[in-house]
Amino acid sequence: MKFFSFTLSLLSATLFFSSCKKEVVPDNGVTISGIPATVRIDAGAKLGPVNATAAGLDGLVSLSITKDGAPLSTLTLSGKSATFPFEYTAVAADAGKNLVFEFTVTDKDGDIGKATHVLTVGAVPIEPNTIRVAANITANTTWVTGKTYILGARVFVTSGAKLTIQKGVIIKGEAGSGTNATSLVIARGAQIDAQGTATEPIIFTSVADEIEPGQIDSPNMDPTVEGLWGGLIILGRAKCSISGDAAELQVEGIPSTETNGLYGGTNDADNSGIIRYISIRHGGTLIGATNEINGLTLAGVGSGTVIENVEVVANQDDGIEFFGGTVSVKNVLIWNSGDDAIDTDQSWAGTLDNFIVICGVNTDHALEIDGPEGTYNAAHTVKNGSIKGHPASEFGDFRSAARGTFENLYFFNFSAPADTYNGVAAAGRGDLSLDFSTVPNFTTSPQILVFKKLEATLKTGVTLPIAFRNGTDAFATEVALKANTVGVNKAAFAGWTWADKKGQLADFK
Repeated sequence: MKFFSFTLSLLSATLFFSSCKKEVVPDNGVTISGIPATVRIDAGAKLGPVNATAAGLDGLVSLSITKDGAPLSTLTLSGKSATFPFEYTAVAADAGKNLVFEFTVTDKDGDIGKATHVLTVGAVPIEPNTIRVAANITANTTWVTGKTYILGARVFVTSGAKLTIQKGVIIKGEAGSGTNATSLVIARGAQIDAQGTATEPIIFTSVADEIEPGQIDSPNMDPTVEGLWGGLIILGRAKCSISGDAAELQVEGIPSTETNGLYGGTNDADNSGIIRYISIRHGGTLIGATNEINGLTLAGVGSGTVIENVEVVANQDDGIEFFGGTVSVKNVLIWNSGDDAIDTDQSWAGTLDNFIVICGVNTDHALEIDGPEGTYNAAHTVKNGSIKGHPASEFGDFRSAARGTFENLYFFNFSAPADTYNGVAAAGRGDLSLDFSTVPNFTTSPQILVFKKLEATLKTGVTLPIAFRNGTDAFATEVALKANTVGVNKAAFAGWTWADKKGQLADFK
């Protein structure tokens, strides 16, 4: 495997490990900066010293560092801000390994801030079955079962070309942020044919992941580690409701100077290819302020495209985000997304059918539904989903004149009014709400925002009107845990998902 050296100036660059959210959830004011996401050194060489900074509004107490889950060192801190050096000398036993360091800062109130660093040690040779890809794909290309492909750059499949990814292939993104973020982008006019199977899914992950073809459960990565590479972006020529009624737009996560990053058009039947049985992990690297890459981005993707059986785990931004288009998607599982699990924008006009959301520590909304940005109006359907909450997360936020049909949805494990998370009261976060511009779409006849058969298992102290705001409680029913009559068919995710391998499906009926 070919790697590039990092200079100390790069190692000292500031990198914040907090999710950039569109709606800010109050945090505890404890942060760590200056820890690079990933670095590679040879055995016997030393990383650092890297000068990192901890900050805590209530006054700092301590810093603890673990290596592969085992305690490495503890420092006593004081004041509201402290700079500390971090260095590590790789020993012979580290050669060929990806070491995971976790930094935890605690303040006087017991609040914490965390950062994760992956250190790759040793010259890991390119095996015969490992291929590094750093150039755009401009002709029909096949990635072959049994091989691992390393994304060494932002790789575009350009118009007229088709990338076929056979079952069981592993794709790993090298580290990178800003304009150097690695990702796979299917440009307008190009196609992807990525058809994994229930026994041999196609897995997109980070080079820090030691997973090999034939494996589904990572041998070394935690399902909460996010932002180590970019993600998968598919761009099409279907209609989108864009501000100013523009015909096309540059997708988020791609620099504006890159013309292969445009999406939108007038062909609602556009065909960007086929995706079946894929798992996307540890992505969402930061491009710029409030600009990250989603696990799976679908922008202007047309109804001729087939997307089924998709898992997204630990993405630093949204799990899946739709920007207009007409594509329909079924059998989706989002686990530990860093912002929203499912985000819809610009009058996406397809259907999402049969899905699971498992909210994590950084998940803002399970559902973030936005309305049109231009005069073109269309609506989508979201149905047959089961959503497991977290004290940091909301059911859903319907904004900017949102529209569509939402039916057969089950919510559980969201916060109660007395709950706290990281010292912040959780009341008001575990709910489904409509903003002022969206309420008329729900209350005026004929409705263009429709809710049907919503069910929820609520914690003590929560009533349906608290959980389902703005009158949406009229379409909701409270049920006991696992007594739901609506929601997902979890059998669709058995065997091939990382979530299943980690026992996460057991929480669903």
